[in-house]
Amino acid sequence: MKFTVEREALAEAVTWVARALPSRPVIPVLAGLLLRASDDGLTLSCFDYEVSARIHIPADVGGTGSVLVPGRLLVEIIRSLPGLPVEFADDPDGVSMTCGEAAFTLATLPSGEYPALPELPQLAGMADGGVLAGAIGQVTPAASRDDTLPMLTAVSIELAGETMTLAATDRYRLAVRDLGWTPAPGAGDHGKVAVLVPSRTLADAARMMSPGVPVRIMLREGGADGGEAMIGFEAGERRLTTRLLAGEFIRYRSRFPEEFGCTADLPAEAFAEAVRRVSLVAERGTPVQLSFAPGRVTVGAATQGQARARETVPAEFTGDEPVIAFSPHYLLDGVVAATAPAAHGDAHLSDGARVRLQFTSPSKPAVITQQAGPGAGNGFRYLVVPQRVRQ
Repeated sequence: MKFTVEREALAEAVTWVARALPSRPVIPVLAGLLLRASDDGLTLSCFDYEVSARIHIPADVGGTGSVLVPGRLLVEIIRSLPGLPVEFADDPDGVSMTCGEAAFTLATLPSGEYPALPELPQLAGMADGGVLAGAIGQVTPAASRDDTLPMLTAVSIELAGETMTLAATDRYRLAVRDLGWTPAPGAGDHGKVAVLVPSRTLADAARMMSPGVPVRIMLREGGADGGEAMIGFEAGERRLTTRLLAGEFIRYRSRFPEEFGCTADLPAEAFAEAVRRVSLVAERGTPVQLSFAPGRVTVGAATQGQARARETVPAEFTGDEPVIAFSPHYLLDGVVAATAPAAHGDAHLSDGARVRLQFTSPSKPAVITQQAGPGAGNGFRYLVVPQRVRQ
């Protein structure tokens, strides 16, 4: 085996694939990254029986073959190399890597013990990469990090006709995003489909998506044929698959109130910056308080005996409950997600965007949506539970 590949392309490829490597592999060989050189280029892949990742990049191949190398070590080495082509070749001690004057020899792992990558499930449909990545970026922050409740660490993906709905919750906030997609012919014959996808893996899948590039979504629900329930995403030369989580997601649609007694429209960027600054004086678990008055909202927080802060932001408010308080972290996640550019997964605010906060009382859940600006009405809703202000 012998091949040469551009360092930048190789660095991007190994970094993306290595994100799917298990942090604590059940057997040592699963920590490996498989390099396969063929006449049409280089394929890098990994699989731990739960998640698989594969990418194909151009390479000048002088001899075909495959080799399994320690994945995370390879990432660190490639990152450190100068911006010159990298040459790989068989070596009596494993595999050699040469880049300019730098040379490494890596001991290989037994590729015969490495599992074969899973076959892709049936095509379910396609979506624009930028729009889907943006939707994933909006909902995944709301997923739970508590592994004792696996269902809440997942994102629910519901497919109904030409609408895809993503939802995630950690019990204290709930993020929901609707987007359009194109079902494959016959894919909707079985009616509405809902699956649970691990949120971390879904976030990694978003990294392979780009605006204007179609993403193929493959799905196997499991069942009578004995195959494991699985979802796959394929965009360009990248492919990622993951096993689906078992269980049924919460019935979240009924959680959103149909009517609200109070509505506040605020400039998203100015409001978010005020919350960030004021929350600097808030201890862990201490909320920021929003106090509404004609034409403005005052954001305030305090740490008893140490510091307090407040900042006023223009606001349009109607209602008779002028005070409500939230976790600053949860509040900021909602504002940023609601007003992020609809076709990107970036965690920044759209220029000129405004956010709408609706609630009925200081003790009942509030809902955040985008009120105006680019991407308004993007199908995103964020429900968040208020906190009680300590007196």
